[in-house]
Amino acid sequence: MFHPRVVCSSISFRHQDLPTALRTVQGLGFTELDLGALPGVCNHVPFVLDTQAVDEVASEVLRSGLRVRSVNGDIGDLNARLTPVERTARTKHLDMLLALASAIGAAALVLPCGAPSHDPLVSFDEDLDLIAAALGEAADRAAAAGVEIWVEAPHFFRLCWDIDRARHLLDRVPQESVGLVMDFSHIVASGGDPVEFVRLFSDRIRHVHLRDAVPGNINLSIGNGQVDFAAGFRALSDAGYQGRFALELETRDVTDDQRPDATAAAARFISRLLSDSTSTPHGSPALSAHHPN
Repeated sequence: MFHPRVVCSSISFRHQDLPTALRTVQGLGFTELDLGALPGVCNHVPFVLDTQAVDEVASEVLRSGLRVRSVNGDIGDLNARLTPVERTARTKHLDMLLALASAIGAAALVLPCGAPSHDPLVSFDEDLDLIAAALGEAADRAAAAGVEIWVEAPHFFRLCWDIDRARHLLDRVPQESVGLVMDFSHIVASGGDPVEFVRLFSDRIRHVHLRDAVPGNINLSIGNGQVDFAAGFRALSDAGYQGRFALELETRDVTDDQRPDATAAAARFISRLLSDSTSTPHGSPALSAHHPN
């Protein structure tokens, strides 16, 4: 029904509880999922995780029959200075998220690029060093669980909110240990160009999030913003990207009742663009369609 590389994030249906969201995603015809585990954004995974909670969430996901590409999680502000007690608690939370990712067959746990503020907690360089160190430690623990760590950068609401700051962070993180999630909406909202992002970081991109945006606003349905998905997809194809494209439709321009139809329309639109991006000869005019209907 949809292009096989198009997956749906449970964040698209964050207003539903996990079992309902899984049924909605499956009912629309998707076969693969990103699982949202972001406190305050998507509560499909409890923030307070223990073995029982991991088992309960894993059972729900496995029962759905949906494959899982990634778990989009948060273990706290990676640029925060932690006490020994706080560090132990963060490590425990990380280990529970990794256990969940492993149990449901996810390839990776996605972590954010700093606290939800553009201002550093101490200084920009010191904060970046802390984030890089935390990502490296998480990657070591993830490897033991058979899972990868990917970082979403830039993220419009986080410390590394634009391409330049993302570059400064990634310069500190070994490419072989931490993958990169490209989010079209965060790039455009921060004034960036997805094609430039691919040019800079194509060898690090492991996953792609999709939502529309205009400068300053990431919460638009696909077709209602300024993102040139066609040009971005062509750049990714030319760079050899073979990964997935996840509809993470945390939008504010449709009602909850409209979300299933809007998600299906977006999936059809993205599927067409993906098919065109891999079949149109290099150098052909860029696709200009923006509307998913």
